[in-house]
Amino acid sequence: MTISDSLKRIEFLREEITRHNYLYYILDSPEISDAEYDRYMRELEDLEKRFPELITPDSPTQRVGAPPLEEFGTVRHTIPMISLQNAFTEEEAREFDAKVKRFLHTTHEIEYVAEPKIDGLAIELVYEDGIFTVGSTRGDGETGENVTRNLRTIKTIPLKLFKPKSGAIPRKLEVRGEVYMKLGDFNRLNKKREAAGGPLFANPRNASAGSIRQLDSTITADRPLDIFCYGIGVMEGPKVSTHWEILETLKSLGFKVNPLIKRCKNIEEALTFHKEIEEKRESLDYEIDGVVLKVNSLRLQEELGEISRSPRWAIAYKFPPRQETTRVINIEVGVGRTGALTPVAIMEPVEVGGVTVSRATLHNQDEIDRKDVRIGDSVVIQRAGDVIPEVVMVVTSKRTGHEKSYVMPDRCPSCGAHVVKEEVVWRCPNVSCPAQVKESIRHFASKGGMDIEGLGYKHIEQMVDKGAIKDSADIYYLIKNDILGLERFADKSAQNIIDSIEKSRNTTLPRLIYSLGIRDVGEHTAKLLTKEFGTIDALGAAKYDDLIKIREVGPEVAKSILAFFAEERNLKLIDKLIKGGITYEAEKTNKGGPLEGKTFVFTGALKGFTRDEAESLVESKGGRPTSSVSKKTDYVVAGEEAGSKLDKARELGVKVITEEEFASLTRS
Repeated sequence: MTISDSLKRIEFLREEITRHNYLYYILDSPEISDAEYDRYMRELEDLEKRFPELITPDSPTQRVGAPPLEEFGTVRHTIPMISLQNAFTEEEAREFDAKVKRFLHTTHEIEYVAEPKIDGLAIELVYEDGIFTVGSTRGDGETGENVTRNLRTIKTIPLKLFKPKSGAIPRKLEVRGEVYMKLGDFNRLNKKREAAGGPLFANPRNASAGSIRQLDSTITADRPLDIFCYGIGVMEGPKVSTHWEILETLKSLGFKVNPLIKRCKNIEEALTFHKEIEEKRESLDYEIDGVVLKVNSLRLQEELGEISRSPRWAIAYKFPPRQETTRVINIEVGVGRTGALTPVAIMEPVEVGGVTVSRATLHNQDEIDRKDVRIGDSVVIQRAGDVIPEVVMVVTSKRTGHEKSYVMPDRCPSCGAHVVKEEVVWRCPNVSCPAQVKESIRHFASKGGMDIEGLGYKHIEQMVDKGAIKDSADIYYLIKNDILGLERFADKSAQNIIDSIEKSRNTTLPRLIYSLGIRDVGEHTAKLLTKEFGTIDALGAAKYDDLIKIREVGPEVAKSILAFFAEERNLKLIDKLIKGGITYEAEKTNKGGPLEGKTFVFTGALKGFTRDEAESLVESKGGRPTSSVSKKTDYVVAGEEAGSKLDKARELGVKVITEEEFASLTRS
């Protein structure tokens, strides 16, 4: 092959690889197999090795990293990357809108573009005649660090721009964006670092920033980084009049723009969007900490200008924080219903995610040792959704030398029994331990269990301490006078508890199974057992082979179930519950339904269903919903902003369907 032929082939391969990168990483709709893509890349690498003089900075082969730098250079931003002012309440967001109108001397509605605020690292990408030339961090807003070589390794950053269907490639383009890491990728990275004995990242933002600021770009290339682009500095060429047009232009040039961004005709629509995104927050596979509101008209943006290094035309309407810093006052041990001893950090109260938190789990002694948590330490804690707050990391720079290390007690703090260690868990072996009894009764009465409304832990604690109940079944033998003898109970409140207990007598088998507190059996597994056995007696008579053949019931779960029903006291408890008036109906299943034997995994945000509704629909049609993708998965249903589960499905060759296709399957 002549050098002329090689050049033509190299140009073809670069164009094809760039196009397929765009289809795969940006549009999420690949046209070729991974194997064919790999063949293209190998052929290009071979040709560039033969003709190194033909290598160009925009070649896809240049993403793999380069030798380490001694230090980063600096880049001066043509237009400063200024920061946004924050709003933390709806009133403050409305006041922002009022200020915009006052400044513009108008009473007309202002159109906004509302964008999820990605919690990552702000960067700028500079393109000359469509070729990526320089990439930098925000820095102090005026000057950032030159991290071009690291940014080249991110597959969702185009090295060469697409020519849009209408218009031309800008002569010069400065694009602003946020580098981030998907939650699934972040967790896998931390597990990999833990296995290698390395320090863990506190959160995806720290992981992203640390990855971009590596002097060795081969390390960055090995990190699962992504980007959403949200604006520009300079754009020479295309004429646009709104921020929305800027985003559409960026998409047409090959940049990844968040698909959840919305154009809102007024502040009311923007506030509604904020609420919708906050509700979706937990289902997204990346961290967001608010919604950015931007005046859509560029003319109005220019008229509004800036104040104190912040634009008057934009604001970040933040969500309640999910991470905060506080101080560990003490470490105490709680005893769970299975006897597990869990160390808990008692902390100076701090608001996290809209909730005041003063306690956070430390999991076990191994975790305390690994994170080196000491009494008196300043720590970062986090709370996501309904998850129990946990200590993420210690702020060692704030140590004074007066902090105290902690060691788990060798006796149960509730009953004084000698504790035993099972793998990483310290456990109290005394099944009559008061703490275990209270926790097992709380679990029994919980919303997922028998759902006895109004029977809280403090009530249970009093009842056990005063001898009114000794186990879960005793609840159904209580009379009003038993409750009136407790503190802070009047006639009406006592009657309410009795009414709730009465209401709970007629339940379902999945609830009853879950409420028994069988180790490793959660609500989902309880439903699987119900489908297979139909009655509590049939479940109790099940053999190991009967259990292990059920999809999603592994050896450990099977052993836990067998161990539970082998205990005479547990059989007596069930008998006592039935004699106490408990009746149940097994959930109706649709054996032979259109989804019989099929396993479904849901990822991303669904439009027509909540996640619970979709999973219940699968079960009602004879199928099985699961939470993780494996080779045994039949379908992955991908909604908006599908995350790492979609990647896993593609990797394993699992069939991916849309929400509409899923709905059609359930009707067939």
